[in-house]
Amino acid sequence: MTKLKRTRYAEYTTLEAMELSVEKGDFILIDYVTTIQETGEIFDTTSEDKAKESGILKENTVYEPMLVVVGEGWVLKELDNSLLGLELNAPATIEIPPEKGFGPRDPSKIRRVPIRRFRGQDVSLYPGAQIEVEGSLAIVRSVGSGRVQLDFNPPLAGKTLVYDLTVLSKLEETEEKIKALIHRRLPSIDIGTFTINIADEQVTIEPPDESYYLEGVQFSKRGIATDLIRFFQEINKIVFLESFERKIAADVVEDAADDEAIEEVTEATVAEVDGE
Repeated sequence: MTKLKRTRYAEYTTLEAMELSVEKGDFILIDYVTTIQETGEIFDTTSEDKAKESGILKENTVYEPMLVVVGEGWVLKELDNSLLGLELNAPATIEIPPEKGFGPRDPSKIRRVPIRRFRGQDVSLYPGAQIEVEGSLAIVRSVGSGRVQLDFNPPLAGKTLVYDLTVLSKLEETEEKIKALIHRRLPSIDIGTFTINIADEQVTIEPPDESYYLEGVQFSKRGIATDLIRFFQEINKIVFLESFERKIAADVVEDAADDEAIEEVTEATVAEVDGE
């Protein structure tokens, strides 16, 4: 059974409690630290300081409160369910047992393989190493006597996960939800540098220049369009507006008519997104 401990910080009327507690479909921002109960090891967090302290800091990762649309399966199912009823700014501890997390460990997924099988491959075999074998991820458990023991269980199989989290805010306005969805797909770009206009069942998004050359940006734009049309029934069209202006040297005088802008407009409609 999942254990849930909540720390209440005030008393509310019934109406206030409903407004401040989490419900299905809510857009919320959470801070969390996730620990493996059996070892006390931190394996995931939204805090950069905690990641540094625990030695799990990842390059090119943005550490900040995480957007969750409750009930959409963006987190483990049991964690998703446990978010319901939590109150804003009230620290909570949620324990998720193996059977509701990454499953129990399966002894049949632990195999011994001859080391010679990896000859000629760019693979480092040492205890704890993660390697790919025939398209599956395996963890090296031991090496010796010409054999290597490989564990094909998920790394967190058989572990109880402890989430210490706080729901920091619940997004209410359409524009702030749209900004949060855009930022989820393009986290390395300051959301404040986007220009967003919402009018006549259409959302027009003008990204900053720095976003044009991001790897995979076209897939991110398609994801944004899919998200917006999924979550907002009143929106039927998404337009991405990109402008490229001619750069004129200071010592060159040209006719003002030649100083023109080239615009690229990418559109997504309900029919196009639904047809994916």
